[in-house]
Amino acid sequence: MVSYKELGLVNTREMFAKAIKGGYAIPAFNFNNMEQLQAIIKAAAETKSPVILQVSKGARNYANQTLLRYMAQGAVEYAKELGWEKPQIVLHLDHGDSFELCKSCVDFGFSSVMIDASALPYEENIALTKKVVEYAHQFDVTVEAELGVLAGVEDEVSSAVSHYTKPEEVVDFATRTGCDSLAISIGTSHGAYKFTPEQCTRDPKTGKLVPPPLAFDVLDAIMEQLPGFPIVLHGSSSVPQEYVDIINHFGGKLPDAVGIPEEQLRKASESAVCKINIDSDSRLAFTAAVRKVLAEKPGEFDPRKYCGVARDYMEDLYKHKIIDVLGSDGKA
Repeated sequence: MVSYKELGLVNTREMFAKAIKGGYAIPAFNFNNMEQLQAIIKAAAETKSPVILQVSKGARNYANQTLLRYMAQGAVEYAKELGWEKPQIVLHLDHGDSFELCKSCVDFGFSSVMIDASALPYEENIALTKKVVEYAHQFDVTVEAELGVLAGVEDEVSSAVSHYTKPEEVVDFATRTGCDSLAISIGTSHGAYKFTPEQCTRDPKTGKLVPPPLAFDVLDAIMEQLPGFPIVLHGSSSVPQEYVDIINHFGGKLPDAVGIPEEQLRKASESAVCKINIDSDSRLAFTAAVRKVLAEKPGEFDPRKYCGVARDYMEDLYKHKIIDVLGSDGKA
């Protein structure tokens, strides 16, 4: 058993309370490799933003659970080297799909876990979430749950159809499970193809797809039912067109990739939405940089030459999200 506190990590309880009161959202960035982690920590340290390092089940298998523990500990020490005296860094399991996986993460030093039982019938979702909460809270590990279903694909998480969260269920669910935060469905979606062309309109000037707006009426109703309760948005990458264009220009094939407009995320972050998940955007930034370098320098074979550029792209992206979208800069 490893305590996250020994690694220098924190849980989400205090940072969420401050975010709700301050009208901003905490960035939750998924990472799979060293370059992503370096970029996240450098961006958070330089902007003095609290940050959540998210690890999916697939990323955990890819990176190895033991290495992840030491990477998280190293991230804290790296942040201190960068001048962040008291880093506010969370190591969070994203979309845990079983009690066993959540328990393993708690035991290996995660400071926060998500149990995603949203695909199960309502009562089964409550039962499994409550079981995870009861175990995690013994070690002061915070728990995120999900109510409602997001469409799209992200690692092992996949759904063809979204189902909005029902506001009339949230009080019962939060009370009976004891969860610390609640991921809801109001129109966000996983992956780089968040909407089909049929769901969008096209800008007559640019020809680019314009996605439908988020269901802020559902969010408002949830906040009315659960005032001051931490709300989470998954599937909130904006799919920046500059990265999509670079990828496509240098041999990629991402037709009609579209994400959530940043102005809608800014609006959400000023409400009870205190955690916004971003994954696809950093994947796109990484891929755009690698494609560009290798296309322009086909003789290059040193991974540092193209992964280093990718790291720079991602750092710029993370800083932009922190400062211009989520408003979490200067809050740590």
